[in-house]
Amino acid sequence: MGKSRFKYLKPEDIRNLSSYEFAPKQLVDGYLAGRHQSRRRGASTEFRDYRPYVSGDYLGDLDWKVFARTERYYVRTFEKETDTACYIMLDCSASMGFGTRITKLEYSSFFAAALCHLVTKSGNLVALELFDAAVRQYLPLGGGSTHVNNLMHVLESNTPGGKTSIVSALKKSFPLFKRKGTLIVISDFFDDPGAIFAALSQYLHEGFKVSLFHVLAPEELELAPNGLSLFVDLEDGSKIPVHAASVEKRYKALVERHIESLRGLSTRGTVDYMLARTDVHYFKLFDKLVKRKSTYK
Repeated sequence: MGKSRFKYLKPEDIRNLSSYEFAPKQLVDGYLAGRHQSRRRGASTEFRDYRPYVSGDYLGDLDWKVFARTERYYVRTFEKETDTACYIMLDCSASMGFGTRITKLEYSSFFAAALCHLVTKSGNLVALELFDAAVRQYLPLGGGSTHVNNLMHVLESNTPGGKTSIVSALKKSFPLFKRKGTLIVISDFFDDPGAIFAALSQYLHEGFKVSLFHVLAPEELELAPNGLSLFVDLEDGSKIPVHAASVEKRYKALVERHIESLRGLSTRGTVDYMLARTDVHYFKLFDKLVKRKSTYK
């Protein structure tokens, strides 16, 4: 995929991503870990299961006998030691619409698009879920250019939604992710850290590798001393007039406490946590991942 017509996957990004080569073994031992399976048949594959057909699936895997009985399209899935399952959960709640130069959702969409390309260009499988308090849209595991195109269209048509409930979304998503793999959650994590990690425990118990990308705008990390300001809650519309200088230190302490709580729980729960500032290019996140891949066992 040398060219791109998509907003969130630019030609220069594709060229830069060419230097990030993750071989299947590196994916297992490193960042994108999970059970290797494939939908394609071959000498070393075995039939695994049926699942409903979605746009972009390989038509050769359609089972016409099942269609004759049910009048529904199902594809056969197969397993082999070749490709890796990667699930990307992208927070699309109203708070992700915040940002001056670039919104948190736009920044996260650039990163998610690059991740989708990075995973599939090595022949691996990626799924994308958009969520707020519920699962808004889910594209199941797939690979190849058609699947990536579908993912890009979903990202480009996406807009910030309703209130945040990462905990609820994690619970509702678990039945959708049928194969052990890597779970990547991209969010501003405006939810209770303890409850988030309680919801993640089922994924960890099943052997998922979990990475959290905590996306925050620089304006959220430190209040600008702008005198009297009107703060608006993007999710419920409530407004509070505040003299920024009077709450600056307290606000910063609360933000840092929240970040440290997520980081501390990640360390104890063998979860990878990264703070992603929207004023730092998202490619820096890949640099960190490459450096950290040796930490996985």
